[in-house]
Amino acid sequence: MQQTKAGPYVALGISALAYLALGYATPRENFTQLLVLALVAFGAYTYVTTQKLNIWHGIAAALFFRLLFLFAIPALSDDYYRFVWDGRLLLSGENPYLHLPSYYLSTAAPELAGITPELFQQLNSPEYYSVYPPVAQGVFWLAVTLSPHDMLGSVLVMRLIIILAEAGSIFLLLRLLRRMGLPDRYTLLYALNPLVILELTGNLHMEALMIFFLLLFLYQLHYQRYLIAAVPFALAVGAKLLPLLFLPFVWRRLGFRRFLAFGAILLAALGILFFPLLPLEVLRNFFQSIELYIQRFEFNASVYYLLRWLGLRLTGYNQIAVIGPLLSLAILVTVVALAVTNRLGSVRRLAGYMAVSLTVYLFLSTTIHPWYITTLVALTAMSHFRYAAVWSGLSLMSYAAYRTSSYTENLWLVALEYSMVSLWLLAELYLYRQQKKYANLVK
Repeated sequence: MQQTKAGPYVALGISALAYLALGYATPRENFTQLLVLALVAFGAYTYVTTQKLNIWHGIAAALFFRLLFLFAIPALSDDYYRFVWDGRLLLSGENPYLHLPSYYLSTAAPELAGITPELFQQLNSPEYYSVYPPVAQGVFWLAVTLSPHDMLGSVLVMRLIIILAEAGSIFLLLRLLRRMGLPDRYTLLYALNPLVILELTGNLHMEALMIFFLLLFLYQLHYQRYLIAAVPFALAVGAKLLPLLFLPFVWRRLGFRRFLAFGAILLAALGILFFPLLPLEVLRNFFQSIELYIQRFEFNASVYYLLRWLGLRLTGYNQIAVIGPLLSLAILVTVVALAVTNRLGSVRRLAGYMAVSLTVYLFLSTTIHPWYITTLVALTAMSHFRYAAVWSGLSLMSYAAYRTSSYTENLWLVALEYSMVSLWLLAELYLYRQQKKYANLVK
């Protein structure tokens, strides 16, 4: 009995060692080491979340794991260079949406502190205008303001903000679960999830802010404060544009009249947040980068890769410029159809359909980076479905593409990832329907 009680704490200790190695001694090119350490972390996560662990001990461990990354430079993503670039532009009074990064290396550009050829060389998409919305830009500005010249200092500020957002998300999720009548331990499905810890705190992805504001929106909505709820929803959109996908379900949950009032406050808040984008040229640059993203970027996709293969067989070349927009349209049509045909009488049901729409989005998108799945992990924690947790572990196989500078994907690993996720999801859907049938028979 004593050994059984100690088991989860031993697993948490092993997790801490794995996170230290992942944060400070695992470059993304070393896929084998990354995979082994991730397997250790996910094995411990699976074990701990199925045990009777004191919820506050689990939350304390989750926050401690995030603090372990405090002084680490992101190892699995180089997006933070663009974060610092945009922040330094803002600090110098420049609009980060107005020019391509290459402009600032030309003779026509003003000399700006910290905007150097060395930093430019580190940018992973220098040919694109910035696509990070205003709330994210505010984080970049604050990080550079507090640490203008030191990269590690800027990273530290961003990480502290993300850890605060993550702490808020964990406590909001716990409160929501209690209001929904679900077990407290479901909080740990998100709080201790290795992908969430690695990609949000470790690699500084702004999904952390979006998730916090989405959960705050759901929390306010649970108490019928739908006018107040519009503000965190706007802030979620200001962190990442993805929550716009959920608006049809919000309309369905609130009804037409309440949604009008909600929408008025939402538009006002978005107008304030997106004020820097209002000039036509800036707006055009912003959406041009989003359009190019849909039509050119491809990574770790599922349905799109099947359609790409079919297009290559039929036409002889990659049809992403056609397939990408068509899949985006399919996502929109599916989400609207789901919203129109389903009643959303509770916040728990709303969160469930937000998860459904996000699942559709992830299966139909041309580009799926591992951190995109973190939002799905948060939403499905408010349900009995666990496919997102499974997917969060399998998605790390996509880092096999970074073993060489050519970033060549292993399509067998991609196929394995989506086959296992699909089978798990189908099994859960089957069990869910069987349980509903049994519940109806009992009635």
